[in-house]
Amino acid sequence: MNNSSFCDAGFQTGLLPPMYSIEMCVALVGNIFALWLLMTRERQNWHTGVVFSCNLAICDILYVLTLPLLINYYAKNKDWTFGDAACKIERFLFSCNLYGSIFFIMCISVNRYLAIVFPFFTRSYVRPKHAKIASVLTWFIVTITSLPVLKFAGTEVEQKNTLCVSCHDKTLKIPHFKYTLFLTVVGCMIPLLITFASYLGVIWTVLKNKNITTLEKRKVALMVALVCILYATSFVPYHVLQTYKTYLKFMNCWVYDLYQVSKGLATLNMCLHPLLYMAVFDSIRTACCGKSSDD
Repeated sequence: MNNSSFCDAGFQTGLLPPMYSIEMCVALVGNIFALWLLMTRERQNWHTGVVFSCNLAICDILYVLTLPLLINYYAKNKDWTFGDAACKIERFLFSCNLYGSIFFIMCISVNRYLAIVFPFFTRSYVRPKHAKIASVLTWFIVTITSLPVLKFAGTEVEQKNTLCVSCHDKTLKIPHFKYTLFLTVVGCMIPLLITFASYLGVIWTVLKNKNITTLEKRKVALMVALVCILYATSFVPYHVLQTYKTYLKFMNCWVYDLYQVSKGLATLNMCLHPLLYMAVFDSIRTACCGKSSDD
């Protein structure tokens, strides 16, 4: 029996359906619109940043299409009616979206670092084909990293309800904890260090280089602020609480409730990504705000 059953599910079933519903609408509209703008207005300027951003938008759209399953699940007082295979696929796609987001944001950040700190090298040697190769490798790493979810996740019957849980087999508790720890370190903390190291280099260059325009400085400031918000609200709290929850032998209800909130906030990252594209691309910012790069 999953000892989370001793915790009151009313908090989750009251909070998560409206949260997921709002996130689904905002993320779907925002990312489809952003992807359309990238594919049309940036067609003549298909550089590395466009490649990474398109992959990030596709990553979000693929997962947001599964949110109706979660909305139905929590609205029915945590009763999964779609079968064990659908539970595994939903958990797998969540993992792919989460780590796809983290790794593609890392790619965008490193790409921005190279463009600002080493502009001549970037213009001479960095091509869209390199971003395409990096994107394929990123999808491969994210998929391989997420595959164990298909083994751990599944359904279990509890108090006449069918739950969709991250680990449905008691005998897999220790391997599941090790896997969770691995995801926290490799999937979150290492990309976090690389991402913020890139931004430190960018900020240092921007501050000491008087030739960088005010617009470029604003774009950098917006990017740094958004990535800080993403890590502070979506990525770090989820991984910390997930690891702590998995570590506990007996469920602490306040930890479990906070973990459920962190799952909703982890999905929030899809809603913030279109703002990240606005910080990178003038065409998207012009379409949304009516301001050109000259403003």
